[in-house]
Amino acid sequence: MSITADSQQPNIVSKNQEPLTKQTCDLWANLGAELVYTQDGIGRYLTFYWQHSESLGLKSEQIVKSLNGKQTFAPVDKSSYLERLQRILNSLTPERFQCWFSFKQKWYEFELVISPIMPPMGSAATTLLVMGRLLQSTVTTTEVNVATKTPVPQENLALRRSQQHRKKVNQITRNIRRTLDLDIIWQQTVDNLGKALSIERCIICPYEPSRSKVQVIAEHHRPAISSILGLEIEIASEPTFARALTTLEPILVDNPQHPQLEQQRMLVVATCYQDQPNGLIAVTLPNECDGVTADELELAKDVADQLGTAIAHATLYKELEAASQKAEEATCHIREFLANVTHELRTPLNGIIGFLKLILEGMADDPEEQNQFLQEAHKSSIYLLDIINDILDIARIEAGKMELELGSVKLNELFSDIDSFIRPQAESRNLSFNMHPPDTCDEIIVYGDYQRLKQVMLNLVGNAMKFTHEGGITVTADVIRKKVIFQDQQFPGMVRVRVADTGIGVSLDKQDKLFQLFSQVDSSRTRQYGGTGLGLAISQKLVEGMGGEVNFYSLGEGLGSTVTFTVPLYQQPVMVSASENNSQD
Repeated sequence: MSITADSQQPNIVSKNQEPLTKQTCDLWANLGAELVYTQDGIGRYLTFYWQHSESLGLKSEQIVKSLNGKQTFAPVDKSSYLERLQRILNSLTPERFQCWFSFKQKWYEFELVISPIMPPMGSAATTLLVMGRLLQSTVTTTEVNVATKTPVPQENLALRRSQQHRKKVNQITRNIRRTLDLDIIWQQTVDNLGKALSIERCIICPYEPSRSKVQVIAEHHRPAISSILGLEIEIASEPTFARALTTLEPILVDNPQHPQLEQQRMLVVATCYQDQPNGLIAVTLPNECDGVTADELELAKDVADQLGTAIAHATLYKELEAASQKAEEATCHIREFLANVTHELRTPLNGIIGFLKLILEGMADDPEEQNQFLQEAHKSSIYLLDIINDILDIARIEAGKMELELGSVKLNELFSDIDSFIRPQAESRNLSFNMHPPDTCDEIIVYGDYQRLKQVMLNLVGNAMKFTHEGGITVTADVIRKKVIFQDQQFPGMVRVRVADTGIGVSLDKQDKLFQLFSQVDSSRTRQYGGTGLGLAISQKLVEGMGGEVNFYSLGEGLGSTVTFTVPLYQQPVMVSASENNSQD
């Protein structure tokens, strides 16, 4: 009995090379050939004849690939057999060897001669002719020991398969644990799975719970298949992906819904760490494959578990590396800050010590000069106290121990205090100083801590004056009538205060450092102008603690600066000018 491949199957033989016909098989049978069949490179039967098949109930229709590719008569050590087929096709050299085949519950040992069917010049061989004879058969419950070519007792089969499975898993695990580079881990995994399972395509997609899509970032596929690397897949549009992520179990689907995925059987398994999914592995199976064995499912699940752990560890390592780099940068900023602060502390302290020493040693010529020395020492002590207060304030803020006494604050009183303190200093430096409260006849009352608001304004105006050599400083305020909620209270709006100067300005690329603790735009500038550089950072923290925000604007060096801060409006003014309405956010 013999049969040829169905005409509806794809013809994998070259144009000048036809499959063996029934008459040819019958001819070999008449010549005494016991077993004759042809196969392609992946082990699919094209024709099949065995003289004992009818007596054993072996139907050739069940063997030839035209009938669903079911291989009821197959090599026991299939992977070794397929490797031999590929070797023969590549070398075009026939080989003779002994091989065990299984059918139902019996094993059959054959002596085989496998020859490549020679292709036309310039073409690759794709088909093999196999002839053989039966050497022995053995009753069920056994497998073949490839090394000794003898049956293996059934009681050893489970152990052997488990050892083979564990060997594959260990090999893949070793490869992905050799590195903490995620790109390498992903690619090595798909390559190893592709080789272990002889599949059409294997892809990996990292998964983040916050995202609705996954992207193919690693892929292994047969050369004839087009790549889908970089493809983004909506999880909701592919139910198999969603189920795998939810159940954390392998899911087998016959027809994936995504248009760019092959419409054939696919195995999808989620990678996870501590029962939280972090990726997807999708394996496309050949059309002729009937399903996935329990061992293959277990292999995919074990690899997914190992990969999930590797992804988590590599991600954690990257985060630790980034945190370490950030900490190192912060340490450098702190060192630089401490160096500058040490200089700032030493300067007024040396002045105090120097003037007091002159007085103690009687170096003052008269009481007037002695009084001048005392005034200079007092001025240096005030400056020193300001520096220490800045350091203590930022320490309290960072420790969460800064207490604010929030209540109603009259804006006019605040502006008046600032004006009386700053105006004499501005005039002594030939700078103009102007303050413009909101254009309204009603009293403006804000919600905040009076002393801390005063500290913020002194910081901002003091900075503006420090970095302005000519021109002046202008302080303005306007009302933003927009209801806000702060500390479970509703306020009718905000008051925005602007401090604008005509000073040296700040380049655009350095403005992001202004509010970073212990990070100064230019340490040489701090040395030149004095101060700790904490003024803006402290002001930002204090204003945020009162429900507002601080912003800095500058068009670049030499173009001046503007700092704004907001604070909640305690009660809405009765009368507000039209100009204010036009300036609302």
